Amino acid sequence: MGSAPLRPLPPRPPARGRGHPGHRRSRPQAAAEAPRERCPRARRRWLFWRVHQRWKLLGVFEIDPEHEFYGLTCHLRAGLGAATQEAIDHPPADVPGEGDCVAVLKQPHEGFELRTYAAPAFARLRRSLGLAEEEYQASLSSRGPYLQFISNSKSPADFFLTHDKRFFLKTQNKREIRFLLSNLPRYLRHLERYPHSLLVRFLGVHSIILPRRRKKYFIIMQSVFYPDERILERYDIKGCWVNRRAEPAAEGSPAVVVLKDCNFEGKTIALGAQRAWLLRQLELDSRFLEELRVLDYSLLLALQPLHADERRPPGLALAGLVARAAQSVEQSGSSWSAAGAAGSTDPACEPGARAAAQHRRLLPASRNPLHVLDGPQLRYFVGIIDLFTVYGCRKRLEHLWKSIRYRGQSFSTVCPAEYARRLCRWVETHTL
Repeated sequence: MGSAPLRPLPPRPPARGRGHPGHRRSRPQAAAEAPRERCPRARRRWLFWRVHQRWKLLGVFEIDPEHEFYGLTCHLRAGLGAATQEAIDHPPADVPGEGDCVAVLKQPHEGFELRTYAAPAFARLRRSLGLAEEEYQASLSSRGPYLQFISNSKSPADFFLTHDKRFFLKTQNKREIRFLLSNLPRYLRHLERYPHSLLVRFLGVHSIILPRRRKKYFIIMQSVFYPDERILERYDIKGCWVNRRAEPAAEGSPAVVVLKDCNFEGKTIALGAQRAWLLRQLELDSRFLEELRVLDYSLLLALQPLHADERRPPGLALAGLVARAAQSVEQSGSSWSAAGAAGSTDPACEPGARAAAQHRRLLPASRNPLHVLDGPQLRYFVGIIDLFTVYGCRKRLEHLWKSIRYRGQSFSTVCPAEYARRLCRWVETHTL
């Protein structure tokens, strides 16, 4: 007599509510499920954690609908598109006004409010860089999702990239935003005086207000590593050694790891004739940051191999030379127009003399010429970032503690003058 086939167990009935007479849970089970009841976003956060664990080594990934920041970035794309449209409809005057750096534009939207700070000043800066507002708007508000950049940095800030990876959005705290806006006139004057400065270009400062959430401040800046398709290595250089080593990515891994000072030991930056320009410009920029009492900034550095047709022989073609010279002049900002408008007859205001005084260089044929230096074999992306750490009481105490903890060693927290000198020395000893 054959046995009857086994039947699968019936599905477990759905969980019953607390008031149901048949509802029974052990104390551990109730404690485990309590957070899920109290926090309806728990599952979303758990899903994001899983995505983060899966993608954290890749450095950059799309913010899809399952991502924790999807709603925020959708609001940002809509709000920034409207803010840029305001700059298109009402372009800034050619001559800066007294209130440009303190202006606040408030734009309410459905479900959030976006505020834009110093809009006329930043619009004028974008124009001086040759960046059309329509082009800027297309990147910030494109239909493509933003990207999140997860780095090995200790910074608690969130980093986002536009879909084309051209612009960075970084969250900042209120103190850092106040510092930037209060020193914005000095920053703009420095860029006007030295149009080819290594300092990162800040293109906008904003905040977003969401219901029942804290106001978020963020800045928009040009990506130093744009375009990044062929970049081999990335470095964050501070000129010191304590805690300045990062674990490189495994061979063949698609991970995006930003290496540090100790990882660069034994290597050099081969620039040839452009070495003198780099050393002088770094000295000018670090002196400016020293005047602001700023430290802990980084020199970003990336290496990209040059294709055969990108390696320029000693004799440049005339057409290419003219095009590059024109591009170098266009990146001068309002300095040239201001000199022309004044009608000055001073020989120092002649184009050649002014170019020398502003320490310009012949910019390369690149989509990101201000942050690119071409050597004989490699293209180098170079830029100075993180300009918000002031040498105040807290940093002085940190310096004192580290002086005891790391006696005789080179660490990051030193006075601004020493920080600037040390970074310049590092570049001088690592360049050819």
